[in-house]
Amino acid sequence: MKKIVIKFGGSNLRTKEDVARIIKVISGCQTAVVIVISALYGVTDALLKTIRQAPGDREVIRRIKRSLMAAHLRIATLYIDKPEHKKTVVKKIKDRVNTLEKYLLGIHYLGEAPDFVRDLVLSYGERLSSLLLTSILNSRGLTCEEVLPEQLGLVTNGEYGNAEVDFAAAEKNLKEYLSGPKRYIVPGFYGISPNCRVTLLGRGGSDYSAAAIGRCIGAASVDLWKDVDGFMSADPGIVKNPVSINSLTYREAAELSYFGAQILHPRTFEPLMDKKIPLRLFNIKNFSGKGEPLTIINNKLVIKEDVVKSVTFSDDFGILKLTGPGVGIKPGIMAKVTTRLHEGNINIKSIITAQTSINILLAREDLPKSYRLVKEMGLPTVEQVSDLDHISLIAVVGEGMLDRPGIAARVFGAVSRHKVNILIISAGASSVATYFIIERKDREKTIRSIHEEFFG
Repeated sequence: MKKIVIKFGGSNLRTKEDVARIIKVISGCQTAVVIVISALYGVTDALLKTIRQAPGDREVIRRIKRSLMAAHLRIATLYIDKPEHKKTVVKKIKDRVNTLEKYLLGIHYLGEAPDFVRDLVLSYGERLSSLLLTSILNSRGLTCEEVLPEQLGLVTNGEYGNAEVDFAAAEKNLKEYLSGPKRYIVPGFYGISPNCRVTLLGRGGSDYSAAAIGRCIGAASVDLWKDVDGFMSADPGIVKNPVSINSLTYREAAELSYFGAQILHPRTFEPLMDKKIPLRLFNIKNFSGKGEPLTIINNKLVIKEDVVKSVTFSDDFGILKLTGPGVGIKPGIMAKVTTRLHEGNINIKSIITAQTSINILLAREDLPKSYRLVKEMGLPTVEQVSDLDHISLIAVVGEGMLDRPGIAARVFGAVSRHKVNILIISAGASSVATYFIIERKDREKTIRSIHEEFFG
């Protein structure tokens, strides 16, 4: 029988009730499982802050050590009653935190955090939560084994901070290691480079970890337990009574994640698509013994009558705008600019050109650096370089977006009724998504208007 990969987020490990739900979910599994776990809520951010401060302040290392010990032992003591079990888990957590302390002290004495050390330190949030969950489950009679990615051979391409799993190298390793009938617990968020160094899979990468493991072992499904109701037709914080989406294609879910639906890591779907492994989303807060997926993501094509399945947004984009006569058609300008940004380790999200302007869509956090790099180039054809960061990107997603006449007209008609000025439009880059840029102040009324048009 094929295994199921189950992933729990760090927000599922805050209270005694959270841990009780996890125990209930795992107890109810009728097949062998591989469990992927994220860091406790807030731990990764705390480690990032410590890395930044550690070169000049040794005291922050003592503080993070005390904080991590207290947080993990608090949860352990909620569910581990027997003194001998409690003594064992205290020692294991202390040993792992002490190892982390050594790496942080290394950063302090070096005066900086090299990339490979940074990735190693940040992996400790997941290493501690996997140790914690393994100890709790074993103490409750749910026998399981903690397995670290370096033991599994979860090999990546070796890129620090945002690595990809090398499936050609990893698949054989994982199939062999995880072939037994037991429960395995694996910390998410990181893999191991070809030269055996820790490489992170990007923020939110535990979802990607679960999908990668699912692909490698040929899982029956990858089940992600969240504390939200799966994908919805819009953000429930903005729209009243949004509609739950019970079925999405991989492409639809990928575009929604890329354009701001903060439910899944955008690369979660890549490992699953060609293997046709379904991804199922559950809300652990609603679990009462029998779990029904709220959203199933697979290759089953379902086109709604009105096409649109969801409208989403992101405030995390910025635009670098290059203006000048003929900049959009003169040879070499685009190549020089994109090469310079690549050299600065800046990822370009999209480029939209016209005769007199080039608009480069970037992560908002990269905008100041990008502006400086391009400004320093002193391109004679470019009369002005400007940056726009008070913007929102609105994306409308659904299979059939480009095939059904009139959908774009309805979208932009809904926007125009509220007199919202659209700065940039892009349609056709994806067959399932149309997106446009507006001023951030108009974001919520724009989303409500489009949602009313298609779901009202």
